[in-house]
Amino acid sequence: MKLELRGITKTFGSFVANDAIDLVVEPGEIHSLLGENGAGKSTLMNVLYGLYRPDGGEIVIDGAAVSFSDPGDAMAAGIGMVHQHFMLVPVFTVAENMVLGHEPTRGGLLDLGAARTLVREISARFGFDLDPDALVENLPVGAQQRVEIIKALSRSAEVLVLDEPTAVLTPQETDELMAIMRQLRDEGTSIVFITHKLREVKAVSDRITVIRRGTVVGQADPSADQADLAGLMVGRQVSLAQDKAEATLGEIALQVTDLQVTDAAGIRTLDGVSFEVRHGEVLAIAGVQGNGQTELSEALLGLQETVHGSARLESRELVGRSTKQVLDAGVGFVPEDRTHDALVPDFTVAENLVLDQHDRAPFGTALAMSPKAVRENAEKLIPEFDVRTESAVSAVSTLSGGNQQKVVMARALNRELALLIASQPTRGVDVGSIEFLHRRLLDERDKGTPVVIVSTELDEVVQLADRIAVMYRGAILGIVPGDEDRDVLGLMMAGYTAEAAREAVAAGARTTDSQLADEGEIV
Repeated sequence: MKLELRGITKTFGSFVANDAIDLVVEPGEIHSLLGENGAGKSTLMNVLYGLYRPDGGEIVIDGAAVSFSDPGDAMAAGIGMVHQHFMLVPVFTVAENMVLGHEPTRGGLLDLGAARTLVREISARFGFDLDPDALVENLPVGAQQRVEIIKALSRSAEVLVLDEPTAVLTPQETDELMAIMRQLRDEGTSIVFITHKLREVKAVSDRITVIRRGTVVGQADPSADQADLAGLMVGRQVSLAQDKAEATLGEIALQVTDLQVTDAAGIRTLDGVSFEVRHGEVLAIAGVQGNGQTELSEALLGLQETVHGSARLESRELVGRSTKQVLDAGVGFVPEDRTHDALVPDFTVAENLVLDQHDRAPFGTALAMSPKAVRENAEKLIPEFDVRTESAVSAVSTLSGGNQQKVVMARALNRELALLIASQPTRGVDVGSIEFLHRRLLDERDKGTPVVIVSTELDEVVQLADRIAVMYRGAILGIVPGDEDRDVLGLMMAGYTAEAAREAVAAGARTTDSQLADEGEIV
């Protein structure tokens, strides 16, 4: 099947998400759609899949124009889509999820036997190793993604759209997905791979189309230099690697001992976490999202209710303190979700820059703020952090995601710090802003500040960390040097201890998960 998008335009009010986009996907190719978050990639694919109706342009399949009123029309035309957030029913089995919406029947009754047979056939064909009777909620994330792919293939998809498919995968699961993509391509399926990750694009693509601010700005070959691709994405040349000096370590600043968090349902989400951070050091907390990283950062900031254990910053105990008391103790915090936890959208840029200090001199007292001091602070920080805004009194909601993140970072760094905790510090920002924010984090470390970075981006972890603590199911499996082998880190993110991961990497394919589990080396 040859797929063409001709002049696709999609608007939301006055905002133009897609502006006359042309895209051609040839039969049996992996065509990567590369661009930063908010560039318009997912919107374009949602138009293709019938979730949005285009305001202009047309979809052409094998030379004939088509129109989709809903995803059912797209699927009937041979287009399947695996969304970034899986569309699965957790309490249903693999087979039940696969046939949901087009259930096979026999004599008017649901024929799950046929569904199970189809799961086994597709699994055997692509080496998916999926049990048709397994509950989806009990499957690891990588297996859940394979269920989504089986759903699309069971409906004879000739074009498969994968929307940010590696966002929740370990490096090893990412490699497995890429092998599946190549096999699908070799058997004639066309794949549209939506991503912002340059390494993955270069590894798996046949062709690359780059989108920036809703328009196609260029096409590239997978042999293109990463820096050139990054330049197309943001409109200027950027440096993808930071020059990181050797760490000058001081005394222990933060000592965390047996930290535990229990949620409202009585489930322990943080299980006996212990580590230390020294002055002048970056400790990165790595892991797939949902393994306790959020609970850890929130426990240190006084945002979790039921916390046991100890977290001593110098001579001060943080556990049991309010969030305001923790901040007043010199802790700078960059929350993982700037929209909900870090900014007040309707407040001005200047006001957001003093949210955690509005009641302290020189910005104000418990009774009133000082508009002059707040404005002068903003006029200093806006150029220092290269915040692109019309003025200090513009609402922070008018800024791009990258510039909003710069506001959050500027606020956290705008005082003497005893500790900096940055959770997902570059989530949803372009590579140009990533370059700037990484430099500021390393500058803070070089000043002697202890820095804790929580990130699910392995490239970010490797680039910034002096040491790396890998979390899995609420516990730290091990703390390794910042230059640890990426394959070892990936296996640790999947549940291996550091020692077992190193042995597995050294042994290659000769060591299996089941062998290591038998030896008690996988948590």
